[in-house]
Amino acid sequence: MTQEAPIALLVGASGQIGAALLCRAQAAGWQVLALSRSAQADADGVRWLRGSLEAMPSLPAQVAAVFSCGPLDGFAQWYAQASLRTPRVIAFGSTSVHVKQASSDAQERDVACRLREAEARLFACAQARGAAATVLRPTLVYGAARDATLTRIARLASRYGRFALPGTATGLRQPVHVDDLAMAALSAAAATAAQGKAYDLPGGESLAYREMVRRVLACLEPAPHLHAMPLPLFRLLLALARRRGVARDLSEAAIARMGEDLVFDGGAAQRDFGYAPRGFAPEAGMFCPG
Repeated sequence: MTQEAPIALLVGASGQIGAALLCRAQAAGWQVLALSRSAQADADGVRWLRGSLEAMPSLPAQVAAVFSCGPLDGFAQWYAQASLRTPRVIAFGSTSVHVKQASSDAQERDVACRLREAEARLFACAQARGAAATVLRPTLVYGAARDATLTRIARLASRYGRFALPGTATGLRQPVHVDDLAMAALSAAAATAAQGKAYDLPGGESLAYREMVRRVLACLEPAPHLHAMPLPLFRLLLALARRRGVARDLSEAAIARMGEDLVFDGGAAQRDFGYAPRGFAPEAGMFCPG
């Protein structure tokens, strides 16, 4: 007798991490209920559900696992009220829970606070229901041409043929590919050791912010020029750019962080579920679709 494939609910299935996880789950033999705000065509092993956490469509009484690739605070709020039963919950958060908690920007501090509260709420609700939750916190995500940092840099640089950074942009970064995050989610779901824990998920290489941007620009065709300049001059050029509607949301806190090392330890994830992310070797398709 053939064992039935496990059923998973995937929240945020059309997002950059969700799309990668959907492909991995299909390949691994899961039957996936994929939630999206827009209508999608069903495929082998995938049934699309149109809706959102605020307007959830009809769900089965129980699934083998729930994966959340959307905003953690919204998911934690929904899960606390949901009647759906599941023994396993895997939810993506962010290392911003660490990075932004002491930010000079009040909005960024609020982001960190909401992430902390969402994690605590998710773990508490799962425990009360006899379920096991795991939170995965990626660093700087790339690979699907949909992220708000490296893809945005690539497109601005391609548009103008050049890109400017302050000379202080030497802080270390660990960009992580979406497919490595998808594999991590499936591996964590199967690992007993990952139950009830949160993990930072850095990429496989630590490199200076300026070097990270240089590699992104180098893979584009033609390759835009990268200019590193004194911070006062960078601020002057940024003020001029903002008048033209460019980079208006680049805050002083974000500029200061370019000089800070944002490095996280993936050792616990490697130990508990074999996390082994790739180094940073960008290709143009990761930032410019088509």
